[in-house]
Amino acid sequence: MNEARYLRLKAVLDRRQPDFTVLMERVHKPHNFSAILRNCDAAGIFGAHAVPPAEGLPVHGRTAMGADKWVRVHTHESTAGAVEHLRERGFRLVAAHPAPDALDYRSIDYTAKVALVLGSELDGLSTEALGLVDETVRIPMYGMVASLNVSVAAAVLLFEAARQRQAAGLYEASRIDRRTRAGILFEWSYPRIARRLRRRGLPYPALGADGGILDPSALDPLKGIGA
Repeated sequence: MNEARYLRLKAVLDRRQPDFTVLMERVHKPHNFSAILRNCDAAGIFGAHAVPPAEGLPVHGRTAMGADKWVRVHTHESTAGAVEHLRERGFRLVAAHPAPDALDYRSIDYTAKVALVLGSELDGLSTEALGLVDETVRIPMYGMVASLNVSVAAAVLLFEAARQRQAAGLYEASRIDRRTRAGILFEWSYPRIARRLRRRGLPYPALGADGGILDPSALDPLKGIGA
C-alpha cells in the first residue's frame, strides 16, 4: 500500500456523511444511475439506497468512474420497504418532485438526518413514493423544460446539501463509528485481500499509520488459497 494513497483514502473516508443519503426509485438508465453515484461520492455520501428496476442495477463503468467502489448501494425490493428501512434509522425523506406546491430546494435544512428521494427518468417518483415522503422540493426552472435530468437534479441537490454541511462543520472530522471506519478503510486499501478474508470468515488485520498491515501473519490462513 502506497502511503500517500492510504492517507488520501483515509481523508476521504473521514469526510463521509453517515447521516445523509440518497434513495433512487427505479432509475433505469445506466449513465444516469452511475452519474448519481459519482455525484454521491463527490458530496461525501457514505452509502446510497436503490429500489432497482426490473432489469436490475444499471451501473455504467465509464460514467461512474469507479464511484461504485466507494459508495455502497443498498438495494430494496420495494419502495415501501426502502422507506421503512430509512425511517427506522431516523432519516427524514425529501423527494425531488417538480410540483407547484413543492418547496424551493434551498429552503430545506440538509444538516439534519436526510435522505433525498429521486425517481425514474421518464415518470419521476411513483404515487406511492410521493405519499410516503415527508416533503417535496423543486429546483426553480426559468426556461421551457419542466425539469432537469435526474442525475443533474441530484447534483444540484447534493451540492446544496454539501454547502450547508460544510458551513456547519460536518466534514471536519469522521462521524463514523470506529469499528465501521476501520473495516471500510481496510476494504478500500486492500480490496482483494478483504474479499478473501470475508469468504473465509476471518477478521481484517489492523493497519498502521502508513497503511501497512501491522501483523502480516494474520494473512497466513490465505496462503495457497486462490483469489
